[in-house]
Amino acid sequence: MSNLVKTKVSADCQNKPCKAIEQLISPKQKDLGGFSVRRLFPTIGRKSVGPWVFFDHMGPAEFPAGEGVNVRPHPHIGIATVTYLFEGEILHRDSLGSNQSITPGDINLMIAGKGIVHSERERPELTRQSRVLNGLQLWMALPKEQEEIEPEFHHYGKHELPATSINNISLRVMIGSAYGVTSPVKTFAQTLYVEAQLETGQRLDTPECEECAVYVASGEIEIDGTIVSEYSMAILNTDTKPGIKALKESRIAFIGGENLGKRYIEWNFVSSSEERIEQAKNDWKNKKFPLVPGDEDEYIPLP
Repeated sequence: MSNLVKTKVSADCQNKPCKAIEQLISPKQKDLGGFSVRRLFPTIGRKSVGPWVFFDHMGPAEFPAGEGVNVRPHPHIGIATVTYLFEGEILHRDSLGSNQSITPGDINLMIAGKGIVHSERERPELTRQSRVLNGLQLWMALPKEQEEIEPEFHHYGKHELPATSINNISLRVMIGSAYGVTSPVKTFAQTLYVEAQLETGQRLDTPECEECAVYVASGEIEIDGTIVSEYSMAILNTDTKPGIKALKESRIAFIGGENLGKRYIEWNFVSSSEERIEQAKNDWKNKKFPLVPGDEDEYIPLP
């Protein structure tokens, strides 16, 4: 199945100008395991972009020796999580027995399905020195018929993810198909995640997909006369096929794909069924989820 959904310009847009940006989102600060993240969505007015139902920017955070990432074991259902770092390193461990460090340029894909537990920490040798963490963590909903599949974990090294260049703009297609290349990362619906590095003044056409947003991880861009500042996200009107212009040296991420319908989100649980979330809450409270080997002594209680 292709990971790209082509859209047609609506009749309204053919007859009159259409706004290129449907919504501008500024992040909210959230505490996560002793450090703050910038959460873009879910937020008021926007619960998803394509299959993506959650978007966090971790950092940039500077940690002195002895401090750092320490997210205790916690559960997920109904989604696949994607972790991607610009700087730093995180140690992922889960109830499948996975024990995998992620470094810049890699992707960790954790498919929760019917239920998985994982922790996010750092190797002890890293915590002995000062360091920086900077990256993204996203959740994508699974199609209804696949919400209860068996959990899986996949690690994709940076050399496995395709890179290309358009008009001297460096691009990496992390998930899906765009700009003539296709990522090997496993998907369950039409999904897009692309990173681009732009120099000041460079322009880039947005990839085609049913729903699409652009996040400014660093720098500043302009879309159809509207400035999108650092750490902000623009939800795009895909009927207009807007272009991006870099006002500063910028790192941006496009996300999008097909809309999978309404999802309920409570804590770390995502489902098309409220009853399924209640079951997951009770299962976690009653310790019915599997444990993380080597990380059994701690956990995050149900809020």
